[in-house]
Amino acid sequence: MAGCKVSRPHGFVTGLPGLTLKAPWGLSGRMTKAPRKKKEAEDATPTPPRESRFRRFRRWVRRCFAALGGFYLLLIVLFSFLPPPINLYQMGEAWRLGGISKDWVGWDDIAPVMGRSVVAAEDANFCLHWGFDMAAIREAIEEGSSRGASTLSQQVVKNTFLWHGRSWLRKAMEAGLTPVVELLWSKQRILEVYLNTAEFDEGVFGVQAAAQHYFGVDARDLSDLQAARLAAVLPDPKGRDAANPSSFVRKRTRQIMSGAETIAADGRAGCFQRRD
Repeated sequence: MAGCKVSRPHGFVTGLPGLTLKAPWGLSGRMTKAPRKKKEAEDATPTPPRESRFRRFRRWVRRCFAALGGFYLLLIVLFSFLPPPINLYQMGEAWRLGGISKDWVGWDDIAPVMGRSVVAAEDANFCLHWGFDMAAIREAIEEGSSRGASTLSQQVVKNTFLWHGRSWLRKAMEAGLTPVVELLWSKQRILEVYLNTAEFDEGVFGVQAAAQHYFGVDARDLSDLQAARLAAVLPDPKGRDAANPSSFVRKRTRQIMSGAETIAADGRAGCFQRRD
């Protein structure tokens, strides 16, 4: 139209007077394209495969076992020189009975005959094995019974770190922890912990509490007869009485006294016996 001048800015298209439309061209006049190459390159990057649930579960199981093993290793190291404060069974009995009697004493405060009596009664080959008495285990299997197959070392592991009761899980853990205890503890320490954690009567734990409970004396003052009677009640502390022994306990006491003298004479008490 005459007299009408329409400006055409670079990069725009006009079709009508006074009207400008934005065109899909850049300032250079060329059409701008989306950065497809970069996007295609990102899409082409291989995505790492997702870990299966089974593998994640297996990894967490390994971590749990490692943490549990580290926890028990720490306890074993600590209790190699510190008195175990309490165990699961004692906690249960304290809850059930409203309280228990226990008093830790060191090895030097226990009559030497008490150690010999317990070994004679419970584990005559205590100084000869590494935690498991294979001959006793084979004999128990042949007889179809587990009686007599558990060593003092196994009983210490059960009393100190695990729980009472028959289960494959507890047995498996006991079998795994016993060699570690044998490796890190001395035989004397194993026997010392056993004598301080064993149950001698309902709610009475440890040789000091038992000596006071039954005979009114300290553990260091126990006679040969008293020590043998305490050892005689260990397999069934709630069914046997060291102060008022049955005929069976009396017979068992005589056997233990003889056995204690035997292991003292043949050297089977050498791994724990205090040398005067």
